[in-house]
Amino acid sequence: MPKELKGDMNGQGLHVGIVVARFNEIITRKLLDSAVETLIRYGVRDEDITVGWVPGSFELPVVAKALAKTGKYQAVICLGAVIRGETSHYDMVAGQAASGINSVGLETGVPTIFGVLTTENMEQALNRSGGKAGNMGTNTAVTAIETARLIEAASNS
Repeated sequence: MPKELKGDMNGQGLHVGIVVARFNEIITRKLLDSAVETLIRYGVRDEDITVGWVPGSFELPVVAKALAKTGKYQAVICLGAVIRGETSHYDMVAGQAASGINSVGLETGVPTIFGVLTTENMEQALNRSGGKAGNMGTNTAVTAIETARLIEAASNS
């Protein structure tokens, strides 16, 4: 039978960085609150969570990379909200944020979790930040813990 690696949901001892976009803070604050609450519920200590605010989602990757490169964090969560407007700015910001966040994880080996809402309107963003569609902040925290633990399991296999 093949060996199966699994990441458990024990956050004890993990250090997690969270980078949050200030743009659309009415949304991103809710994502942050949910992510922090979830991390703590799974055993990450409050003092082991570091939060950095950036102007917008476009700036998330560069600060995520700075945190990941310190070696102090087992995961970095990126939170933002890009809401479609009347110009192509949405496509540029959403695409570059996604690509940059992905690159950080691949370059550093630190799980860098994409928690950027990309919605058509404010109603959708509100629904995904604590409304009827749940809260993406919770999902990112769970993903960060499980992925960090899976990488730890792979390193110890």
